[in-house]
Order: sequence, then structure tokens, then C-alpha cells
Amino acid sequence: MAKRWIAALALVSLGVLVGSRVDSVAEALGRVAATNETVAVPLPLRLEVFGEPVPVREADIAEFLSRELHANTYWHSNTLLMLQRRPRWEARVRTWLREEGVPEDFVYLMAAESAFQPTAFSSSGAAGLWQFMPATAKEHGLRVDAQIDERYHAEKATRTAAKYLKNAYAQTGSWFLAAAAYNMGLNGVIRQMERQGERSYFRMTWNDETGRYGFRIAALKLILEHPEDYGYHVRAEELWREEPGRMVPVDSSIAHWGRWAQREGTHYRELKRRNPWLRDAQWDNPDSARIELELPEKR
Repeated sequence: MAKRWIAALALVSLGVLVGSRVDSVAEALGRVAATNETVAVPLPLRLEVFGEPVPVREADIAEFLSRELHANTYWHSNTLLMLQRRPRWEARVRTWLREEGVPEDFVYLMAAESAFQPTAFSSSGAAGLWQFMPATAKEHGLRVDAQIDERYHAEKATRTAAKYLKNAYAQTGSWFLAAAAYNMGLNGVIRQMERQGERSYFRMTWNDETGRYGFRIAALKLILEHPEDYGYHVRAEELWREEPGRMVPVDSSIAHWGRWAQREGTHYRELKRRNPWLRDAQWDNPDSARIELELPEKR
């Protein structure tokens, strides 16, 4: 059986790829989806991310992609949570990315950064869906202070990330290199392009983190778009979907967010859950700046 399984994996493709599956592909994917054994995850014959081809027929590229496919297929808790959270954020994020003029596949970069968790916070101090560092966020126009931290504001952080990526693309000519710039910084990518005389992410040598980054995004696209092929089965009622709500403008100081929320027919936890960018229990607003808060619909 082991020898037949290895042979079946010699040539495989996935549903997101151009072309049709062969019997060995269906058999291989069926093993991943149905067995409790730890088995090799099939690789695609062809794959595009951000509209750019991934040269998966090159041996080292195939190995790099395989590493990330295995890591995320068998990191069951994290991948399962991503699948459950995805409906809450994906449609909105794709809309914002499209409006900013960057490929919608960057939703998978966001997944690689935060696993669709809007309150994600790393040991290095990066925060939010797009994992901005404080200095980088401020540099690109996001407010980060004790009372408001817009790294946790889904729309503002997404549009800021999209602008960064679009600028990186303009300077590198590749969306994969723009993704690498998101990971290691644009100046670092440009230095490596000049040093190595290359303009392709896949023909360049990177540090381990940046070298894995593009392949992690590609692997997440494969898994999240076709979860059943990788053994993930989540029923519709188990998905955490976008919740209906209403936007409420505020342009005055708020002495106590909890009491304000109660007057609006909700409570402090729900206010903070929908608006995690509010970082304090009050808001000092001497300049009468206007903000908009998401609240649940009135019952």
C-alpha cells in the first residue's frame, strides 16, 4: 500500500489549477481527506497566486511548497480556526483590496499573518489582522496610542496594507516581491534584487522567514479554497459569519465607554469585540474628531 501511495503522488494537481485531475490525483487527495494516517500531501502541477505563476515543476520550488502544505495541513487547530473565522472577514477584506487595486489573493497573506484573528498580537509587538508594528503603522498614517490603536481597525489596516503592497509592486514589478517586502521591508527586497541581479521571488535566495513566506501564502490559498481535499469538513452552522450591525458616529469625548454602550442598547464587551481598536475605557476628544463605531443592530 505504501508503494502504491508513493506512486500515486508522482503526478498530482488540485482543483484551483488549470487542467483536469487524473485518477491518481483523486486517489491521493482522498487519502489525505479520509485517513487518520500522516501521509504526504499532493502537490499541484500548476499554480498561480496574485496572478503570477509558481514554478512548481522545479524540484526545489516543489520542496519549499511541500513544506508549507504539510505544515498547514497538519496544524489542525490553527487551520480549522482559520476556516471558521474566514467567512466573518474574507468578503469585506476582498472588497477593500479590490477597491485599492491589489489582487484579492492578498487575503491569504493576511491569513498567514493573523489567521483571520482581528486581535492577534505577536511577541514582537505586531498587532491586528495585518500584524503592523507600531512604528510602521504610524509611518503609514494609522493612529497608535493608549486610547486608539488602528492596527486593530480591520478596514483602515487593510487599506493601509494594500497601499504598502501597491507601492512595493510599483518598485519591484512583482506581487510576490511585494509580499516579500511586506515581510522583510521594501528596502531589504530592493537591496537583494540588486545584489542578486534578479527580479523573481522564486529565483532569489532569502532568509528563512522570507523564503518561506511566499510559499506559506500559496499553501494557504490551496487549503482554504479546497479544505475538503485536505481533510477539513466544517458544516455551515459551524462557520463564524459576518454579523449584521450598524455604524454610529461619535464626535465628543466619552467619559465611560461601558455606560455609553449601555445607552446604545449593548454592553462594553460587545462594543470592544466589534471595535477592538478602542484601547481604553474612555476617550478624550478635545478636538471633536469624528469616529464611527460598529454596534449590533437594535432589537
